[in-house]
Amino acid sequence: MAQDLNYPGLKITGAQQVPDGSLTVPGIASAMPEHCVISGQLHERISPVDGKRYAIGFEMRLPTAWNGRFFYQANGGLDGFVTPAYGNILGGGPASNGLLKGFAVLSSNGGHAFERDVPVVGGATFGRDPQARLDYGYDTLNQTVPMARALITRHYGRPPDRAYLVGSSNGGRLGLVAAARDLGGFDGIAVTTPGYRLPLAAMTQVWDAQQLARVARQARPDGLPDLESSFSPAELGLLAHSILKRCDALDGLADGLVQDAQACLAQFQLRRDVPICTAAQGSPPGSDAACLSPAQIDALDAVFKGPDLYPGLPFDPGIQGKNWREWKFTNSLGPRDAIALAFVFTTPPDGVAADARSVAHYALNFDVRVDGAKLLARDAVYTQSAMDFMTPPDAMGLASFVKRGGKLLVAHGTADPVFSALDSIRWYEGFVARHGERARDSARLYLVPGMNHSLGGPATDQFDLVEALVAWTERGQAPQAIEASARGPGSLLPNPEVPADWSPRRSRPLCPWPKVARYVAGDPEQASSFSCR
Repeated sequence: MAQDLNYPGLKITGAQQVPDGSLTVPGIASAMPEHCVISGQLHERISPVDGKRYAIGFEMRLPTAWNGRFFYQANGGLDGFVTPAYGNILGGGPASNGLLKGFAVLSSNGGHAFERDVPVVGGATFGRDPQARLDYGYDTLNQTVPMARALITRHYGRPPDRAYLVGSSNGGRLGLVAAARDLGGFDGIAVTTPGYRLPLAAMTQVWDAQQLARVARQARPDGLPDLESSFSPAELGLLAHSILKRCDALDGLADGLVQDAQACLAQFQLRRDVPICTAAQGSPPGSDAACLSPAQIDALDAVFKGPDLYPGLPFDPGIQGKNWREWKFTNSLGPRDAIALAFVFTTPPDGVAADARSVAHYALNFDVRVDGAKLLARDAVYTQSAMDFMTPPDAMGLASFVKRGGKLLVAHGTADPVFSALDSIRWYEGFVARHGERARDSARLYLVPGMNHSLGGPATDQFDLVEALVAWTERGQAPQAIEASARGPGSLLPNPEVPADWSPRRSRPLCPWPKVARYVAGDPEQASSFSCR
């Protein structure tokens, strides 16, 4: 293939046949089918700005029993890795993947490689190179998809019949960017947790860290506030219990899930519904929490309302999830949000020393009112701002994608701590306002109660958007409710946060926004007992 496929800028570095049944993926019962795995890179270059080597690394997996479809696996985070091109179909612990379903799958590193020898900031230093910024934001799609189509045509003797993009988090953002720019000619796009305004979300994360730092009760070894000490697990559990007490039954059944997120926003009040400590009270870290201090309530109020430029968060009991703590108490001070701001989203790059204290200090001192303007800045070297290259232009329009009949499915956990589900609602309501009732012929939004960032939390987080997308795109079967299951004990990839009083395989319908899953009658552990209303 390396000799026969004469594609500009392409270098194939490896190709091998994987026998049927010889490869397994965690959480999936069936072994992978026979396929050819190809690795390579596109457009190797030396940056004129930082003098470093860049290339778009990629992997493709081409099943022998091909279903005629192409699957672009959009990766998350700051990218920088070529993840195995299995075709993750999203949700927690998926029972299948694109490769097993017969798709030809492509993954890439987004145009840069993680710098393993640069501690703390090695995932973001590519932001010094203007083209690497654009590759990460959207241009990798422009460069890899035509190559993948050519490679598929060479391998199978014909081009793909249909093309799909599937991704979560930053990959979800890329899906909305692909729809808005109509890159790649995708027939269908399925995304979860789409950080479609990722620079603003990253800025909000460090702003949240600043609010939490004010109530930190301990310092880190380097002297900076230890955000873990701002709220103990028991204190967040008290908040979750208070949310459930007020909002759980709004959907017709007290079952540990808040299905009606909008009603809960209207009903729940922090200062009324959460016990507030008197001066003589308090909850030492590690103890059972009976109340929160006034300062803690103030911090939570700020976090849930959000800064002016980005929505706050829905009230959801998934706040007690492990992933919620990781994003709010660890990632917000680096190694994700702070370094993304410092190297990738500010123009020119602020940069920061490659040690944990410098990154955290940068986050705690980032001034949203002053430094936030750098997300919109351009100069002679960086001709596109972060809001230019990272966000979908005219996100509520998607004119070309809609005109040619593209289909878009979006799912978002209401306990996502980093990309607010309220921002996805904001996007979808704007899309409906632009297109009217015909909007639902092109795009649908599903909220996943309790789910943290892409998966996890006390949630039914196992679902298959890809099957629903294919049925809609190819057979005109518009999706209604999509069944989602919990991953309790006995599952192939259990979710330890499934409550003990749930059925291990509890199921619920995910309803197309603005409908809500409401209990009708029957077994409360089964999706069939609920209706989308």
